Amino acid sequence: MKQVLITGSNGQLGSEIRVASPLFPQFRFFFTDVQELDICDKDAVSAFVTENKIEAIVNCAAYTAVDKAEDDSETCYKINRDAVEILAEVAREFKLQIIHVSTDYVFDGKSYLPYSEEMAVSPSTVYGKSKLDGETVLTEICPDAVIVRTSWLYSSFGNNFVKTMLRLGREKENLTVIFDQIGTPTYAADLAEAILSILAFDNPQPGIYHYSNEGVCSWYDFTRSIHRFAGITCNLTPIESKEYPVRTPRPHFSVLNKAKIKQTFGIAIPHWEDSLEKCIRLLIS
Repeated sequence: MKQVLITGSNGQLGSEIRVASPLFPQFRFFFTDVQELDICDKDAVSAFVTENKIEAIVNCAAYTAVDKAEDDSETCYKINRDAVEILAEVAREFKLQIIHVSTDYVFDGKSYLPYSEEMAVSPSTVYGKSKLDGETVLTEICPDAVIVRTSWLYSSFGNNFVKTMLRLGREKENLTVIFDQIGTPTYAADLAEAILSILAFDNPQPGIYHYSNEGVCSWYDFTRSIHRFAGITCNLTPIESKEYPVRTPRPHFSVLNKAKIKQTFGIAIPHWEDSLEKCIRLLIS
């Protein structure tokens, strides 16, 4: 039985890995968050790995507050770059398998074709730059690492766009939602199963992979489906990004090309609406 350390296990993805864990009885999971293990402390990580005979790490820990990161870059880089470097050094030292989760924010969102893993990165935010630095340091130290970039993550756990739109749809008669930002939602439960499926390979092909659900939509389309599945009647009006100013501009195009992860690992990816409906059922049941 392989001993697997999950970091950031109280977040959306970590929580979904916990739910999916019984489907993978070949693994013994050690679920940790900052309370149990400070991944910014190399001695603590090494001691944990030694004590629990860890053989693999799945790093779900991240600083994801995109706007706040602009004013708190030190903390953002500490978690998204420096902690990844520590995990990488420990993985190299103890010869551990490591899977790391990254983001579509490593791109600038100016493409009109789905982003493949080979396309040029050009992050425009502190958050995106810190995540790219984390990828870079990991691949330099652990060439055998697997990095999975994802986008528009949501879950029945934690705070996310789906839960916000459910709440606003119930509170308001009218709602305006951006229609000129295009991407693909990712149900964290699907991503969790994909990551554990990769972990189940004896020697997974290292490198960067993209994962989101299938299909594309705008935030406006996404919200319409959220409300439809939840039975919410709220008047939705599409607006342009310029009508909803935020501290940090969001990518206008975040669609990821998933061909590589599907071909390499034989992973079947559900359409975003099918997965959204499953999540909504959990949230309103």
